[in-house]
Amino acid sequence: MFYTVIDILGTIAFAISGVLVAMEKRLDFFGVVIIAFVTSIGGGTLRDLLIGNTPVVWMRDATYVITILSTVILAILFVKQLKYFRKSLFLFDTIGIGLYTLIGVEKGLDAGLLPVMCIALGTITASFGGVLRDILCNEIPVIFRKEVYATVCILGGAFYFLLIQFPINSTYAYSVAILSIIVMRILAVKFRISLPNIYRD
Repeated sequence: MFYTVIDILGTIAFAISGVLVAMEKRLDFFGVVIIAFVTSIGGGTLRDLLIGNTPVVWMRDATYVITILSTVILAILFVKQLKYFRKSLFLFDTIGIGLYTLIGVEKGLDAGLLPVMCIALGTITASFGGVLRDILCNEIPVIFRKEVYATVCILGGAFYFLLIQFPINSTYAYSVAILSIIVMRILAVKFRISLPNIYRD
């Protein structure tokens, strides 16, 4: 039940980030829905295909489709309120990657994968939807820019495996790892911490 709630919260967060980007690009309602769907389920779809979990989860459980459609409608209705938060897109995107990284890690564990593969799967789950969103909206994906994105997913996933080595509740470890990803990205952006650019004049 706990993991299902986390999955739904991640779906909502990424759907809202997709709506905000689509509306900035002045897409019509159909375009907004498509971008929200791609952002929410893109990473999870690739994850399920990689581990052979087909049909993919959103095709087997209508909860995801209903959640995304409901979120799109509510986000459109209350978009002015969302825009009061100057960095609302960044906030929802950050929450989304925190939640989805650990969902991906958990799916990898269920599939019996090695920790490093679980972390990779978590990173894919968290970032691929955003990559598709940015490409469809004619933007350079955030993951390819200097801004820290995939790095915090990797660090958060590794931190989770460190935490579960100790005799603590798994739900606690899961929650702390999610929070660590969110905090790390917020701090990285706030203090302009980024990976070095390899471009040389």
